[in-house]
Amino acid sequence: MAAIDPTTTAKTAAKTRAPRAPRRAIRQSRAAWILTGPALGLMVLLLLAPVGIAAFLSFTNYSLGNSGFDWVGFDNYEKLFTRSTYEKMFLATLTYVVTVVPISVGLGLGAALLINSLGRFRELYKTIYFLPVMATLLAMAIAWEFMLHPSIGMINRTLEMGCGTFLERIWPFMAHGCAERFPVWLGDQRYAIWVICFIGIWQGFGFNMVLYLAGLTSVHRELYHAAEMDGARSGWARFWLVTWPALGPTTVFVVTITCIRAFQVFDTIEAFWPQGGGPNKSTYVMMFAIFEKGVQQNLIGIGSAITMLFLLFVMVLTLIQRWLVERKVHY
Repeated sequence: MAAIDPTTTAKTAAKTRAPRAPRRAIRQSRAAWILTGPALGLMVLLLLAPVGIAAFLSFTNYSLGNSGFDWVGFDNYEKLFTRSTYEKMFLATLTYVVTVVPISVGLGLGAALLINSLGRFRELYKTIYFLPVMATLLAMAIAWEFMLHPSIGMINRTLEMGCGTFLERIWPFMAHGCAERFPVWLGDQRYAIWVICFIGIWQGFGFNMVLYLAGLTSVHRELYHAAEMDGARSGWARFWLVTWPALGPTTVFVVTITCIRAFQVFDTIEAFWPQGGGPNKSTYVMMFAIFEKGVQQNLIGIGSAITMLFLLFVMVLTLIQRWLVERKVHY
């Protein structure tokens, strides 16, 4: 009886099993597509398809109810960069974002550091600072509208109490208000956008505080002990050398989220000025412009063009965040 060569037997078995590997890979790939297919279909239907439709409509003069539309090319985008109304839109949006983002991020970080250093009443202060975030912004806007009323509002009544005191002598704004009258906060274009910015900061910094509190839990106490041994004994030195670098990823995330939320401001402006975006369009931000053109005036083409610019800004912010997180803020 001839001897069986083990090497030949192994090669034969390998050849027999070889065709099974591609079939198994095909089955696994098919199963993966079957399992992810519904999610991909919903993503295309709910996210990508509306963006594609809006991009197409931005090059037309389409309006709801019309049987047809004309292809206008870049005329809608040209209007956005040439007409004074849209110049005010960009100015109001930029003013709001540039004002609200750094102040709300800074206040959120400061509140988080203070609360993190407390031994007692920590949860109470967390709740107090987070209340504006949980409250319905439309209801809060109505409350602010009453407080900012020029004659019966709490703000002007409180300022009137300072008339005749040292505040009138050292603060020109108080002297002007006492001599004539205090501002009509919601009716004067000089103050309207700053009122919106103040409410945005008041409403948003509590959310940033919670994010920073979560980030502070990841800072190891050993880092502070090591920094103290190296000579960083003051609170500022420990913050600058340990806390701030360790909060790098959190800061990038907080700034990005705050920027996106700032671009999305709408409820407060709609509650204060439902017909026109503030006095002389001073609070005519992008989200209100989309609502006015696309819904109130039924100008779907120009509304879609503003929407595409809004999405472009958000996409740029997201890409910047991803680049910073991956390259710049790991320690």
